[in-house]
Amino acid sequence: MADVLENKRAATRFRILAEIAERQPAVSQGEIAEAVGVTSQAVSEYIRALVEEELVEKEGRSRYTVTKEGVDWLLQEATDVRRYADHVTDDVLGSVQEEAAIATDDVSEGEAVTLSLRDGLLHATPGEEGPATGVATTDAEADGDVGVTGFEGIIDFEPGTVTVYQVPPVRSGGASATDARTLAGACESADLVAATGVEAVVALRRADCDPATTFAAGEVAAEAAGRGLDAVVVATADIVGRVTDALRDGNIAYEVSELSS
Repeated sequence: MADVLENKRAATRFRILAEIAERQPAVSQGEIAEAVGVTSQAVSEYIRALVEEELVEKEGRSRYTVTKEGVDWLLQEATDVRRYADHVTDDVLGSVQEEAAIATDDVSEGEAVTLSLRDGLLHATPGEEGPATGVATTDAEADGDVGVTGFEGIIDFEPGTVTVYQVPPVRSGGASATDARTLAGACESADLVAATGVEAVVALRRADCDPATTFAAGEVAAEAAGRGLDAVVVATADIVGRVTDALRDGNIAYEVSELSS
């Protein structure tokens, strides 16, 4: 475990050094004391020790900067804290957290279930026949919602695909300059369709397709693909970058295609 989680003095030292890094070079010991919850005298003593250990450099009255060694120490301690937090989240709480699933058949509390993704939603089937299992925490009838905990294994599914279709901006022809037949075919084969931009929405209407959302299209498509759904995003060319940024942030593979008629 990180020193800052085991030792109160180390924790205070960590917080004071972080406050100096955030406020440098003009550092108010009173403000740091208030933020950390110690006296100004205590802050002064900690800073004096940090200077002696060459983690902080004093440049004048109330002027301090964190040295390279100080930055390295902060990064190491922060990394150790993050690892411990990940351990608590994934290993400790992961075994006791409860999720909701759709029961594929009648399920009784305490019964073992097999977990799967269908239409992007978690499903629970009585029995332990699949690669991912859990334990029901509630009774449920078929097609009802059931609580599940004690997760083990990995749900077997293929990530979905995302295709981004660009619609020209209105000054370049807009929706009228798009191939409605191609767009209609793409939407018909997709599990989810999202749009962003007025021209994109109009193009979808001309293709007789209703998007699931016209807001946060990239984020929605990334979430859908991460749950095994194939998504189509129709975006006005001027803002297609927002969509692809969201897909990259979600580590989702995508393809961008033109929709010019």
